[in-house]
Amino acid sequence: MAVAVKICGVRTAEAALVAAEAGADMVGLMFAPSRRQIDAVTAREIVRALRSSPHGGHVMVVGVFVNETSEQMAALADDVGLDWIQLSGHEPLSVADALPVPAIKALRFDHDSSETDWLEQPASCDMLPVMIDAHVAGSFGGAGVTADWDAAAELAGQRPVLLAGGLNPTNVQTAIETVQPWGVDVSSGVETDGVKDHAKIRSFIQAAKTATRR
Repeated sequence: MAVAVKICGVRTAEAALVAAEAGADMVGLMFAPSRRQIDAVTAREIVRALRSSPHGGHVMVVGVFVNETSEQMAALADDVGLDWIQLSGHEPLSVADALPVPAIKALRFDHDSSETDWLEQPASCDMLPVMIDAHVAGSFGGAGVTADWDAAAELAGQRPVLLAGGLNPTNVQTAIETVQPWGVDVSSGVETDGVKDHAKIRSFIQAAKTATRR
């Protein structure tokens, strides 16, 4: 089974459609303050473009938030049409129960107290996936720094892991073969001068989908 691919930090319908046509399984829309942040109007345009495209119907739209209230996340999920919510701050496991859609939790092995609850979540067939990213002081993702692949590989043997942090078209195959994750996530690794590069998006997805999984 091929690894799932998430293209994060998408800011335009055009980039979302390129990702969908190339075989992406998820696109991430940033609602937290960052240079990739978009508003609800733009997010709705992206979702409409995907849903009206012959290639975009299968693509899951993930809203990325940092320490936002469950009420605000739920409202945006309903307004925009999000399929998943990514919790990229210090959110406790209990927040996931208050959301109308499934959650992905970003973990950075930074000894944050909320990580323990997520890592100790009882194993089950519907266990929520976690995203493993690099720990960069003052950053909540998208910094282009490689995550701890050894720690990620150990966790990937226990639960669904979405590997992020410093991935790009040239190293994603090695990352997948080393960590054996459920999925991979990329943002800065498919950008040129801070803008999503369509050729890099295609190359990343092609490399990820042809990587060897045990």
